[in-house]
Amino acid sequence: MHIVPVIDLKDGLVVYAQRGNRSHYQPIHLYSALTGSSDIDAVMTGFLNLHPFKQFYIADLNAIIGSGHHRPLIESMLTAYPDIEFWIDSGSQLSQISAGWPNQKCVIGTESQQNSACQSGQAYILSLDYKNQQPAGHNSWFEQSQFWPDKIIVMTLSRVGSNSGPDLEKLTEFCRRHPAKQFIAAGGIRHAADLENLKNLGIHAALLATALHNGTIGSAQIKNL
Repeated sequence: MHIVPVIDLKDGLVVYAQRGNRSHYQPIHLYSALTGSSDIDAVMTGFLNLHPFKQFYIADLNAIIGSGHHRPLIESMLTAYPDIEFWIDSGSQLSQISAGWPNQKCVIGTESQQNSACQSGQAYILSLDYKNQQPAGHNSWFEQSQFWPDKIIVMTLSRVGSNSGPDLEKLTEFCRRHPAKQFIAAGGIRHAADLENLKNLGIHAALLATALHNGTIGSAQIKNL
């Protein structure tokens, strides 16, 4: 299992995500031991000083809620770090994705999809989004697994930044029902014990932000995975 740091962008800054309440997100440096600035360059440097991560997840929150976007900022990261793979959620519809930057993977979040699940000729990562424990988006995305790609994020928004632990029950069920898929846990991960539990379930990767910024998961724990 490996760790994928999360960068949430809102109004030009990296912000601290909590429980999916996006209107209340604050600049990340107010909560971080890794960086004294909420600029994306400083946050990337802080993460890479902690560990040589090979993947990063970036959520363009303005694009997701339909109030602008951060394309130039994201493209500057794609250019500056050609050897890092960036997973980008910008609220795209499945029909909109196309081959782009070689180090970019498009994340398709169910909360943003206006149409039912279908086959795509493009590679992407699916994010099955849950709000208040309920599936967010068209039910077909959760029920028609024949359309799922190999990598699937299980995003429990109410647990993001909550220090409440990952949704082990939901993740266990996904791993049991779909053993051929690579599931990625997102939301609530607090410490090394949570990572070990996820690893023992067979989880492929974990999206992390809070536990990295506050130091409860550091370089030693990451190296031991």
